[in-house]
Amino acid sequence: MAKRIDVKDLNLFYGKFHAVDGVTLSVPPRNVTAFIGPSGCGKSTVLRSLNRMHEVIPGARAEGEVLLDGEDIYASSVDPVSVRRTIGMVFQRPNPFPTMSIRDNVVAGLKLAGVRDKKKLDEVAERALRGANLWAEVKDRLNKPGGGLSGGQQQRLCIARAIAVQPDVLLMDEPCSALDPISTLAIEDLITELKKDYTIVIVTHNMQQAARVSDQTAFFNLLGVGQPGRLIEIDDTEKIFSNPTEKATEDYISGRFG
Repeated sequence: MAKRIDVKDLNLFYGKFHAVDGVTLSVPPRNVTAFIGPSGCGKSTVLRSLNRMHEVIPGARAEGEVLLDGEDIYASSVDPVSVRRTIGMVFQRPNPFPTMSIRDNVVAGLKLAGVRDKKKLDEVAERALRGANLWAEVKDRLNKPGGGLSGGQQQRLCIARAIAVQPDVLLMDEPCSALDPISTLAIEDLITELKKDYTIVIVTHNMQQAARVSDQTAFFNLLGVGQPGRLIEIDDTEKIFSNPTEKATEDYISGRFG
């Protein structure tokens, strides 16, 4: 079930370094939100904080609230592992387990959670591969290693792995940056399909991609060397790209900086 995300006054740190300052934003369910902005402005750091991957880095911490349908995922009673099951993540470079079969790649999360029923695992593998628009290409080679697929297929395999555990939210950190244009379009089409069932947040350096796939766009910027990144504005994608409120957003989108 797709869920709503509300971020309230989120500050992110790496040790003593204040990486991101005071982010407040909302992501409605069944919606694609794109994070754009120059390198180092904190957009991937914010993305990783949405499922508590940020704190995996030694010394990293978060202050503020990240609410999933009103529940703070940073509350002391909340288990980070359960958060990462509920909020799935797809990384920049496809990272299937290379020697593991395509089928076992998809159901790895379920096996970790203790599911052993072969019939159930087979059903989930097929459903997730169909959901990732990969089933037709791999159904006759499910026992072959996932590392033998093309880059675009590997990324769709990683998306299948993420949706196999039926998360509420999908985070994607530049999922197309390592892919050719045809594979990129396949992933973009898939994002449009997936938003029927999932709340999606995507970080992208490709502004045309943000314009094509997202419903709303958040622009992040650095205010100076050694300064934290900030959310400059978030609005409907069409407005951000045609008539942004902030001059910095307009300068970035028109290529005058960044």
